[in-house]
Amino acid sequence: MPKNSGAWRNWAENVVVRPAREVTPASVEELREAVAAAAADGLRVKAVGTGHSFTAAAATDGVLVRPELLTGIREIDPAAGTVTVLAGTPLKRLNRALAREGLSLANMGDIEEQTVAGAVATGTHGTGRETASLAAQVRALELLTADGELLRCSPEENPELFAAARLGLGALGIVTALTFAVEPLFLLTAREEPMSLERVTAEFDQLHAENEHFEFYWFPHTGNCNTKRNNRSAGPAAPVGRVRGLLEDEVLSNGAFQLVNSLGRAVPATIPPLARFSSTVLSARTYTDIPHKVFTSPRRVRFIEMEYALPRAALVEVVRELRALIERSGLRVSFPVEVRTAPADEVWLSTAAGRETAYLAVHLYRGTAHQAYFGAAERLFTAHGGRPHWGKIHTRSAEYLAAAYPHFGDFRALRDRLDPGRLFQNDYLRRVLGD
Repeated sequence: MPKNSGAWRNWAENVVVRPAREVTPASVEELREAVAAAAADGLRVKAVGTGHSFTAAAATDGVLVRPELLTGIREIDPAAGTVTVLAGTPLKRLNRALAREGLSLANMGDIEEQTVAGAVATGTHGTGRETASLAAQVRALELLTADGELLRCSPEENPELFAAARLGLGALGIVTALTFAVEPLFLLTAREEPMSLERVTAEFDQLHAENEHFEFYWFPHTGNCNTKRNNRSAGPAAPVGRVRGLLEDEVLSNGAFQLVNSLGRAVPATIPPLARFSSTVLSARTYTDIPHKVFTSPRRVRFIEMEYALPRAALVEVVRELRALIERSGLRVSFPVEVRTAPADEVWLSTAAGRETAYLAVHLYRGTAHQAYFGAAERLFTAHGGRPHWGKIHTRSAEYLAAAYPHFGDFRALRDRLDPGRLFQNDYLRRVLGD
């Protein structure tokens, strides 16, 4: 049932909106009725997940669709290697349900709080040499359009729409269910190791080639990195011990890091020495566990983030330029810079569409002025042909993005056909897609 709405805030609390009303449909039919009612009242409609985007991608002053009742697994098909799940299902619930059935996604991002539809719609990704983003792992989906039609999309049914709607930004309609590729549950051995930035950049191509999943975090104001290599293992499982996990993943990576950032925000001059401390506090460790326990980790320190997808061949040069930029600018950066990779894929608006990709993400503690740092970083990233992550802070508009994506015009044409009245429009989509 519709209800009058108060303020809605995203996870980082940098986006706050007051929808005219909220709805929490328990079925596709209830969702269809809510969309029709919004159209009759002249209100825009946006479906929201858990708010882990840093942009206003899901914001609206019209009707906000909450997904809490559109959850659960509809079907697991081990023979086909697929799972079909309702759109509002949190990734963490999906991961645990699959593990109980002896199955897993092939790759995932480093948090699992998002809904499946929200994560796919904004291009959530992890790191991988051959395995790509969540959107690229989708094998079919169901989309409710502005006129109330429920369309099934796959390589065989509505294939053009499938290529677009796997990462649709909420612009084409509301995704109600997704079918993901899954595989038998496997083990990953994670090797986490401090390493110098000089070594990481010198050996980056080798580290990428030799590991199924490689990523690193560089701490500005230092020459220090933490690296993580995840590779499939025959076992046996050897999880992180309970005490060590509590100490490193909760006390140090979250509790102590929260204090460090709070102090740095209050007294910026302390950030460089605090960065040197933070970059050396974690020691090397190796452990073996099921995928979602290796790929994902708790993120309790709230931050804001910008991330750009770059041609992988440009990554090392851009990292070195970013370091020089920070050193000469006088900026004080308390959060590490994160680097991941992805293979090329064929999803129209995927940040890895058509090219081998490296992701470079810059972060700041929530409440810290970000414009100078993010603005300088964005100028650097765009000079190298970067594509902004759809769910993270950026200032790019349709003019820039049209040149960055070969199928941008095709996507816009589909939107014109499916939503000519812009029922699913908001200010963010107007900026990134145009009117």
